[in-house]
Parts: sequence; structure tokens; C-alpha cells
Amino acid sequence: MRTAFVTGCARGILMTRLNAIIPALTVVAVIVAFWTLCVIPMNAHLTADQAQRDGMVLTPEAPRDRQELSGLSLALKNPAIIPLTYVQTRPRLPSPHQVVQELYDTVIDKKITSKRSLVYHGWVTLSATLLGFVMGTTLGIMLAVGIVYSRTMDKSVMPWAITSQTIPILALAPMIIVMLGAIGIQGLFPKSIISAYLSFFPVVVGMVKGLRSPDAMQLDLLRTYGTNSNQGFWKLRLPSSIPYLFASLKIGISASLVGAIVGELPTGARAGFGARMLVGDQYGQPMVTWAALFAAAITAAMLVAILSVIERQTLRRMGMGAA
Repeated sequence: MRTAFVTGCARGILMTRLNAIIPALTVVAVIVAFWTLCVIPMNAHLTADQAQRDGMVLTPEAPRDRQELSGLSLALKNPAIIPLTYVQTRPRLPSPHQVVQELYDTVIDKKITSKRSLVYHGWVTLSATLLGFVMGTTLGIMLAVGIVYSRTMDKSVMPWAITSQTIPILALAPMIIVMLGAIGIQGLFPKSIISAYLSFFPVVVGMVKGLRSPDAMQLDLLRTYGTNSNQGFWKLRLPSSIPYLFASLKIGISASLVGAIVGELPTGARAGFGARMLVGDQYGQPMVTWAALFAAAITAAMLVAILSVIERQTLRRMGMGAA
């Protein structure tokens, strides 16, 4: 009887986890399938030209005539080139297996000290990301507290914080790099400034919402107990804001990573995910660019996952269930 109960519980937990994973896997499968199909028309013309040089007879025979056809039409007229679109050396759109192979070669098959290792480049970008994230989070929390407790800051700082996010980061990043470089500040710090610029705003918005989440009855109850403003902050407002804070931190850490990558682009950096993307674009190596893009996405997912674990532990210790 007890064994059947334990087996039933284990089966229920397994089904719950599968129900949570299956939708995500379905979305990934659809994206990969769509990507795989798009490889054919994107690479059809390059593949046809190469196949003709290798002696394959194509329809139409003249390259100029083939350019007038869409990639899909060309592939349908010449089915023999379809398998070849997935093995192009320098394709317009790499196939999924080519990107996976490049990730394997540059993450697992290379020493982490190698300049071709994405682990090495990832650490360079991650350093700026984490420093900028700490700076942006600290600034965001301080501004949020000021906005909640000061009507002057609420009316003056909050509009400027919103307006700051309308400035395109691609236009702002070179200005920050050049201005800081003019006074001798280079390397990690300028990229961290850009990361902090992108990450502070979600924290400000989330913390302001969280600090204002207690309702009037809760605040009146504290006043009935004779608490002052500081006690109200530490006993009610701050604990109530923790779920909002973690939600904004997850957005902020991803934005911080984007900021670090953008900060590497105008400087011609030799290391980092941004540097690898530049190398891929400049030297016609799309697999390098795509591998760096996916490595950045995986890094962001890992950072968000770490924050999710910390969130669950924190909320559990506070007696709240993680959403």
C-alpha cells in the first residue's frame, strides 16, 4: 500500500515536470524546424553557383538567370542542391547542426585559455556584465527608495529615468566609450557603465512597484502599532518588494549582458562575445557569429536560472511561495 502511494506520488511529480517542459520543448522544436527550412532558400544561390563549378547541370544554366529566381524557386527547380545547402562553408544562414558543431569546437574542444575558446570570451563579457549589473542594481534600488519616499524625486527623477531609455544604446555606447577613453578610462569599466545603464531601469520600475505594493490597511496597522518610517520600510515595504525585485533582476541581468556585448562593438575589442561577432562579420565566418550569439543566449539563460534559484530560496526563507 505504501509502495503504491510512493509510486503514485513519484509519477505525479514526473507528470507535473513533463507538463512544464513539454510546451517549452515544443516551441524550441518549431523554431528549429522553421530555421532548418529557411536554410534552403537562403543558401540556394550560393550552393547553385558552387555546384555548377563542380560540374552539376542546373536549370537555368546562366547565373544571371538564376539570380532572377527566388531561393525557394531555384531549389525546387534543382532538388539536387537542397542537401548541399546544409553544408556550405560560408553560408548566408548556417544550419542548426553547423552552429552546434561550432559551439562544440569552441566551447568543449578548445582549452579555455585559447583565444578561440568561447569560454574565454564569455568570461570577458561576463566580467563586465556582473560589474555593470551590480552597479545598475545598486543605483536602481537607491533611486526607487528615493522616489517612493520623496515626492520631489518622484516628479523629477522618474520621468528622466523613463526618458533615458528612449536613447538608442547603439548611439550612446560609442559616446560613452570615447568620452571615458579621452580621460584614460578603458577596458572593463566603460562596458560596465553601458551594462549598468541598461540594467538600472527595470530595477527602478520593479522596486517602485514593490515598495508601493502594501495597501492602506497594512500601512494603517503599522501606524497603529506606533512604528516610524524606517520600521515601516524594513518590516513591510522591503519584504513586500522582494518578489518584484527578483522579477526586475531577471530582466536586468539579461539587459546587462546585452550592454556588455554592445560595449565591445565600437571599441574593436579583441575578446568577448561582441569581439567574436565582429570577427565573424568581418572575415565572412557566419558560424563564428552565430555560435557567439547562441553562447550569449545560453549565458543569459544560466544567469536568469541562478537568480530563479536564489529567488526560490529567499522567498521560502521569508515564508512566501515563489510564483
